[in-house]
Amino acid sequence: MRYTERRVMWVSARLFLLAVVVSGCASIAPIDAAMGRPAPPDTLRFGVDTFAFANESRSKNPGKPDLYANYCFVMLRAVTQFQRFARFDPVAPPLTSQEYVARIKQVVANAPWAPPRPLEERTVIPGYASLHEFSRAQEAAVKEGLVGRFWTLVHWTNWRVVFPVPRWQQERVAREALAEIGEGRSVQLLVTNFPTWELNHTVLAYAYRLDAAGNILFTVYDPNDPAEPGRVTFDRTERRFEASRLHDTEPGPIRAFRMYYGALL
Repeated sequence: MRYTERRVMWVSARLFLLAVVVSGCASIAPIDAAMGRPAPPDTLRFGVDTFAFANESRSKNPGKPDLYANYCFVMLRAVTQFQRFARFDPVAPPLTSQEYVARIKQVVANAPWAPPRPLEERTVIPGYASLHEFSRAQEAAVKEGLVGRFWTLVHWTNWRVVFPVPRWQQERVAREALAEIGEGRSVQLLVTNFPTWELNHTVLAYAYRLDAAGNILFTVYDPNDPAEPGRVTFDRTERRFEASRLHDTEPGPIRAFRMYYGALL
C-alpha cells in the first residue's frame, strides 16, 4: 500500500472514531421507548417521490455504452434534496431540457441535512406532479442535472466499511433511524457486508414496523430497484442489521451507517 493511501486510511480512521465517540454522547431514546409509540407515517411515497430509473450494475451490464452506474449515493441524496428544496407544479408550462438541468442543479446545490425550505422559497419544477413522473419523462435531463459521483466515491466516511464496529453502535444507528423517521425524515444508510464485495451500497429508510419477534423491519428505497421497496431488518437480540430484501443481494448480516446528516457525516 502506498504512503498516501495509508495516510488517507489513518486520517479517516481517526475521524471515524471521533465521530463514533461524539455521537455516543448525544441523547437518543431507547429502542423500547420508541417501539412503545405507534409507527409514524411513511416519510416518502415510493413510486412518487423516488426516481423512475435505476442505478445500474456494472457486472450485470458489461459493455453498455450509456451505463448509469455508481450513482446510488447521488440518487438517494437527491431524493432528500428534492423533498426539502423543490416543489412540483404540474399545471405550469414545461421548460426546455437545459432549463430543467439548471433547476435540478439548483435543488442539489443545497446541503441534504439543511432544514426544508418554505414552499414559496423552493425551486419550482414545472410541468410535472412528482419526481417519479419528472424523472421518467426527462431522464436524460435529470441525470445531467445531478452532481457527479466522484466525491461520493472518495468521501472520507466510506472508509468506515473496512473497520469493525461494536454492536452498541449498530443499535445506536437503529435508534437514530427510528427517531428520524418518527420526526418525518428519511434516513440514508450506507450498508455493507465487506469484506464480501457483494454489497457496498446505500439505501433510504422511510418507514418501519415490528415483526412477531419484535425485530425492526425498515422499509427502504433501493436505487438499484425502482420497481418495489426493499427491506433492512434490525435484529434486536443480536443487535445487528440484516439485508432482508435488497436488490441482487443474498439475505444475511450487514453493517449500516448513517449518511448525509451533517457537514462531516
